[in-house]
Amino acid sequence: MGNPFQDQFLKAGLVSKKQVKKVKHEKRHNRKQNKEDSSVEVSRKARQEQEAQAQRNRELNLKYAEENRLKEQNALIKQLIQGSRLDQDERGQRYNFVDQKKIKRIFVSEEMADQLSLGQLAIVKFGNGYEVVPAKVARQIIDRDREFVVAFHEGGASHE
Repeated sequence: MGNPFQDQFLKAGLVSKKQVKKVKHEKRHNRKQNKEDSSVEVSRKARQEQEAQAQRNRELNLKYAEENRLKEQNALIKQLIQGSRLDQDERGQRYNFVDQKKIKRIFVSEEMADQLSLGQLAIVKFGNGYEVVPAKVARQIIDRDREFVVAFHEGGASHE
C-alpha cells in the first residue's frame, strides 16, 4: 500500500480496503484542489502586478509626452524670438522694466522706447538676456507661455 499505518490497520481489521481507498482519493483530491487554488492565487497576483505596471507605464508616457510638448513649445518660442528680434541700441535710451520683482534695463533707440510704451513692441526673455520683439510675436509667445514675455503694454496693461 505504501503507508505502513494503513497496512497495519488493514491487518488488524480496523479499516476496510474501501475506507483506505476513500482516504487516498480524498488526499489526492485535496492536493489537486490546493494546487488549483494556489495557481488561481498566483495568476490573480500576476494580473494585479500587470495592471499596476500598465498604470505606471501610462503615467510615465503622459509625463514624457508633457515634457516633449514643453520642449517643442520652448523651441518654437525660441525660433519666434530669433526670427523677429530687433536690434538694441547700446548708445541709445535706457528703458527700465521689472522682471521677477527686480528692475532691469536695456538700451534702445528713442523710437523703440516709444513703441514699447505704446504696446507696439515687447520685451521677452531670451537665454540669459532680453530681446525686443514686435507686438504680434509677443502675442504668439503669450499664447504658448506667458513667462517669456516680461514687458508688454498691450492696451495700457502690463504683462509681467
